[in-house]
Amino acid sequence: MGIHAPGLDAARFAFFALYTLQHRGQEAAGIATCHQGTAHIHKGQGLVPTVFNEDNLSTLKGEFGIGHTRYSTTGGSGLRNAQPQVIETLDGPLGVAHNGNLVNAHILRRQLLERGVGLQTSSDTEVMVHLLTAASGDWMNRIKALMTQAEGAFALTILTRDAVYGVRDPWGFRPLVIGRFDGGHVLASESCAFSAIGAEFVQEVEPGEIVRLDANGVHIEKGAVPKQRAFCTFEEIYFSRPDSIHDGSLVHSTRQKLGRELAREAPVKADLVVPVPDSGTPHAVGFAQESGIPYTEGLIKNRYVGRTFIEPTQHVREAGVRMKFNPLGDNLFGKRVVMVDDSIVRGTTSGPLVQMMREAGATEVHVRVACPAITDPCYMGVDMASRDELIAGHRSVEEIRAHIGADSLAFLSIEAMMRGLEADDGYCNACFTGEYPFESERFVQLELKPKEQFANVWGD
Repeated sequence: MGIHAPGLDAARFAFFALYTLQHRGQEAAGIATCHQGTAHIHKGQGLVPTVFNEDNLSTLKGEFGIGHTRYSTTGGSGLRNAQPQVIETLDGPLGVAHNGNLVNAHILRRQLLERGVGLQTSSDTEVMVHLLTAASGDWMNRIKALMTQAEGAFALTILTRDAVYGVRDPWGFRPLVIGRFDGGHVLASESCAFSAIGAEFVQEVEPGEIVRLDANGVHIEKGAVPKQRAFCTFEEIYFSRPDSIHDGSLVHSTRQKLGRELAREAPVKADLVVPVPDSGTPHAVGFAQESGIPYTEGLIKNRYVGRTFIEPTQHVREAGVRMKFNPLGDNLFGKRVVMVDDSIVRGTTSGPLVQMMREAGATEVHVRVACPAITDPCYMGVDMASRDELIAGHRSVEEIRAHIGADSLAFLSIEAMMRGLEADDGYCNACFTGEYPFESERFVQLELKPKEQFANVWGD
């Protein structure tokens, strides 16, 4: 997120906005501000309320600020990769917070090292920081130069001594929106952050646009020619909070539509529709509405356990599943159950949940998934692992069904998903199809290998 709060402490607004965006990253958090040409920063590993307190927030002076919650893709989850990343330049402080992943980061990183630039982290964000400092002209022109070099997903907020910038890549992979409150403006990955600080939604930042927030208000320029739009479908399916707005539609409503499409495409005789909370809930509501099968809760979620999908290691994910859910035996006993989930990525969660329901007395457990089978890795900012770790990357639907112990299993088709999204194109479906939206030879040179293949370049 990024904010200009004239006459106020931007850091406090940033804190509450980041709290609302906690679902987008749980490994680290940070806020950087600028006051009279001096940058102030605090960041640490952990959740937003763990990292920040009254003492360290009080040191973050200034009406300009940017903030970040970390979810690691390129680069590890250690403190050195926590964001924002801030350096001092001849033109004052420069801070960058980044959502996404550059597919040509390893090439840009090597070029910087060959020029003698010293790097302290293994993240692609630091690469962009140095590309900005190496460019010429004012910050707007430097950002435009960066956009000609960076390939992949990047929604950025950038802090300078007298402005905050927002940048969205030409494909529009990751979301970025503008809000307005009394006397100031704010940028955030999702509109849900606005209500926490009393701001109202204004508009989305379009692919290829640069937004400047300063004493004169909001200024928007085209930074790069938009490419074929490729908004991440997984934002609509899972990643974004249900109360956010994407492309004019409430995410919760979109997920209900996907659930209705799933019920039409994969009907089943059952007594109950049960969601995998929380991300599967709106999908299950839609499934129940369309199928006429009663909806009820069958799993209680421990609200103090984070999102197991975005934890950095498989071991932590598996432990999280065991702590995260408990079945409601009275609701499930003697019933044929349809368990609706938003997705199956690694298969870590589904099997234990099916077993829980059987142990609670469910006579049948039918699993319905509100997106297509995820068969291919993501290189644009969602940690979808390597193909070997994706259960649908090497198993058929029947093999997955047997692995998780369900009586039946069905995934939503791509065609039905697009009907639910009410779109013919404009989305990146590479994780379902293996067809990536890049023509660059540099991306082809990756041979679609995960980042671990470049350990000699990244250093970890």
